[in-house]
Amino acid sequence: MPVTVEYLLRILLAVGLGFVMGVERRLRLKVAGIRTHVVVAAGACLFMLVSKYGFSDSAQFDASRIASQVVSGISFIGAGMIMHRQQAVHGLTSAAGIWLTAAIGMAAGAGLYIIATAATGIVLLVQLIMHIPCRLFNEKQFHEVRLVFSCPAEDSQDRIKQLFGAEKFSEIKAVRKGGDVIFNAVILTDKYYSDEFFKKALEEHPNIISIQQAESNR
Repeated sequence: MPVTVEYLLRILLAVGLGFVMGVERRLRLKVAGIRTHVVVAAGACLFMLVSKYGFSDSAQFDASRIASQVVSGISFIGAGMIMHRQQAVHGLTSAAGIWLTAAIGMAAGAGLYIIATAATGIVLLVQLIMHIPCRLFNEKQFHEVRLVFSCPAEDSQDRIKQLFGAEKFSEIKAVRKGGDVIFNAVILTDKYYSDEFFKKALEEHPNIISIQQAESNR
């Protein structure tokens, strides 16, 4: 087989494996889809080919240099996919998937066909298993309840903690406004509270000024 044809086949393999990774992410409506994974896999494969075979006419060359730069460089793409919204982090799995897709593309570029294909299959298998509706695989989702309240009575804080079934505040900060002391506190809980619950809490506890709930990455 001519060398050029073999290199093209490696790129096609990387594109195919990136396509498979992208389809799985697309079906789960994730940020990075098919095109992103295909481009990352093909680019990483091409970088590996250039790194391994593009400098053979040089007296001194290190094939690992470009490969190592791909590993660190792809992190910029992954970092751009991670979003911090409402005190919660989103996109970590998608960013990790892009990083892994680059590794698969590099493996294909290096001629490690079985390793690249097997890695793709293993990752897809893990993704399928982790999405089985089973308590063992379901990650416990924590929520941050952010409160702003005053303390007209000594037991005001205790009453708020009892309201949310919490033993303590994970964060609390006091700010003086005029003659009043306003507290900004956070309760970390695995319970999800409805808007009706918050509305009732505000009505029954007039010292609570505001309540916000968001997913937490802790």
